Amino acid sequence: MAPKSFLLACLLAFTVQIFFSLSVSSLASLLSISKESSSMKGLTKLGEGCVNHPEDVSVVGLLKVTEEGVEAIVPHAGFTNDVIAASDGTLYFTVASTKYTPTDFYKDMAEGKPYGQLRKYDPKLKETTVLHEGFYFANGIALSKNEDFVVVCESWKYWLKGDRAGILDAFIENLPGGPDNINLAPDGSFWIGLIKMNQTGVRAIQKCREKWELLDAYPGLISLLLPMGSDAGARVVKVDGNDGKIIRDFNDPDATYISFVTSAAEFDGNLYLASLQSNFIGILPLDGPEPQLATI
Repeated sequence: MAPKSFLLACLLAFTVQIFFSLSVSSLASLLSISKESSSMKGLTKLGEGCVNHPEDVSVVGLLKVTEEGVEAIVPHAGFTNDVIAASDGTLYFTVASTKYTPTDFYKDMAEGKPYGQLRKYDPKLKETTVLHEGFYFANGIALSKNEDFVVVCESWKYWLKGDRAGILDAFIENLPGGPDNINLAPDGSFWIGLIKMNQTGVRAIQKCREKWELLDAYPGLISLLLPMGSDAGARVVKVDGNDGKIIRDFNDPDATYISFVTSAAEFDGNLYLASLQSNFIGILPLDGPEPQLATI
């Protein structure tokens, strides 16, 4: 372990790099507040106090839950993150990291290496296949309306059918936040929950030679890289299913109505929001008058 004085010096340098080397444009990027974003005014709380920090799907092995009990259909799957079922029963799921556990997720972020995978489970053959690897923390997954591709957050499109079957294409670029969970909308577009990460700080810790000693000695640094408190802002976007362009954008930068939204699902004219920092499911009406614009 490095001497305490050396670690303090590293901490000071790290903090200076984050907070004093930012240009105005990069600071605006970190805040990720757009004049075209709509606020989350009008959000109501479903089941307040009955749910505890709902995130979306978070498991450590791939499980099948029925009235008869729980069955591990893919045991020892590692840091499994999200799963989607095709109409033929095939399961596509993401492994966020083949090296780290959910408890150590921040170490994957700090190391900055592509340990994520996209896997397929065939229920007839009872076999699991790695379709693609090399993702940086593979997060949510969604199947297209025609089931010809899946979208993996961090924002890639993997083709399942057609001439490009087996090929990985970029789907969305320059999102105003880190993509978490993704869900198919009724019209074939996708809703994505965004996490507001300090990209400058993440890059700084990834380049730091003493990163592990620094994080062990000052675990509070994680909150500088990835704000996850009850005051962490919330943002969700709807992207076109063909070109990935943002077509709707809801933003609550000050966590006035809900904080740290990780997932959004559309149903019957409403958007249902899940948050790791809430004890309720948020309901945001999509029909009716255009929501009030968020202010900067």
